[in-house]
Amino acid sequence: MIALSQKTQYAVRAIYELACRYGSDTVVSIAEIASSQAIPQRFLEGILNQLRQAGFVESRRGPKGGYVLAKSPQEITLGDVIRFMEGPYDIVKCSGHGSSDRCSLEGKCPFNETWEEVGKALAGVLEGITFAKLVAKGVKAGACAYDYAI
Repeated sequence: MIALSQKTQYAVRAIYELACRYGSDTVVSIAEIASSQAIPQRFLEGILNQLRQAGFVESRRGPKGGYVLAKSPQEITLGDVIRFMEGPYDIVKCSGHGSSDRCSLEGKCPFNETWEEVGKALAGVLEGITFAKLVAKGVKAGACAYDYAI
């Protein structure tokens, strides 16, 4: 089973929450993000710090401090965030991008090319989903009530 880590799921949900509020000039506190997206606040602080260092979000200090997106939701894809949090889209450890895991069937594995194709297909889907698209879906479903600018 291919599954995203809980940390990555929290990162995606945090970016989504900020994308819902993008354009409102509202700085969103960690407590607001945590409450709205059902993320434990103690984990969210570290995740937002990582996302800030990667350039996805910006932090604002002060009594009304918090976070905002560093770029438009149209410029951030689901793939960007997942790739940052998880690494390359390698379906199995022995295929792909500089893996140190060596397959005992290296050079004659009938699956290697297939796993690479699956990884490319997955990347194509994830890189095509912007947070603007996710916000539009959320607005339609009633899950994103803020929709200020998208």
